[in-house]
Amino acid sequence: MKKLLIVLFIITLFFGLLFYGPVSTFKEFFITTTFSTGKHRFLAELFYSEEEIYKVLNDNKIEEGREVTDQSLINFSDNYVFHNKYEKQILKHKKDDLYKVIDIYGKGYNGFLVAIYDPSKVLVATSKYLGKSGEKITSIAKRYKAKVVMNACGFYDPDWKSNGASVHGTLIKNGKIIASNPDAINSGGFIGFSQDNKLVLGKFSKHKALEIYRDAIEFGPFLIINGKSVKVSGNGGLGIAPRSAIGQRKDGIVLFLVINGRIPSSIGADMNDLIKIFKNYGAINAANLDGGSSTELYVDGKVINTPTGGGVDGLRKMPAYFLLKE
Repeated sequence: MKKLLIVLFIITLFFGLLFYGPVSTFKEFFITTTFSTGKHRFLAELFYSEEEIYKVLNDNKIEEGREVTDQSLINFSDNYVFHNKYEKQILKHKKDDLYKVIDIYGKGYNGFLVAIYDPSKVLVATSKYLGKSGEKITSIAKRYKAKVVMNACGFYDPDWKSNGASVHGTLIKNGKIIASNPDAINSGGFIGFSQDNKLVLGKFSKHKALEIYRDAIEFGPFLIINGKSVKVSGNGGLGIAPRSAIGQRKDGIVLFLVINGRIPSSIGADMNDLIKIFKNYGAINAANLDGGSSTELYVDGKVINTPTGGGVDGLRKMPAYFLLKE
């Protein structure tokens, strides 16, 4: 009995120090991560007061500003020069390669970066049941005959039981608005490709967006605009989780980035991690996409990351994806 009491005391002391000790790192991780998932906010509210939660969220945030992508900074080129090991990983490939997959490793995480050499082949794909149900990434890949597919925007999920039917914000495809959800607030900004295949990030009205984009979704936050990183306080307020993100280099090469999370080999990444990776690989513009249980990457016939969406195959039904067509 005495040994049991000692063990219980040690456990209580450990968790007390973890949640309420002088080092705030765990508190910040716990609050921002549970709040970023939405449905798990109650966990933070069990342990911390409203005042403590507000302070942590206020200390961990992203300030995107109002800057918009300057398309003149993107000049398509195949005159490749290797400035560092990251450049070599991106640029050393066979002439006819459509893409290249690069393994990514960092402190506490791993994942994949896909370099896509022809931005004109990067499209937004949508569920054929849009408005009624989402579609799995494997089904999208088969139907579009796509080599590479990555999840894109979030979806309206007020009770966390959605089937991925409705996009989060506005979706533009082939220069037309094909979906717009007025119930989804704080949709972020537009992330997509102009008629001349440049990744443009900006906060526009729907009508202005139609003048700019051939294919676009709304989400965020933005990470890099015109070569400049956004201001990130703490971990950015979105915690550590599986991540999906998209970027483009000034030579036009498009970057799909997916980081595994919530598994023993990879806890996940925060916004600073994503910015660092994109900076290493030369992205001049980059933005965060829907992450967490939605993070999925399909390459050449199979899903290559470790999804955490649940179900038999771990895959979620979602309304929209970015893909590389053949």
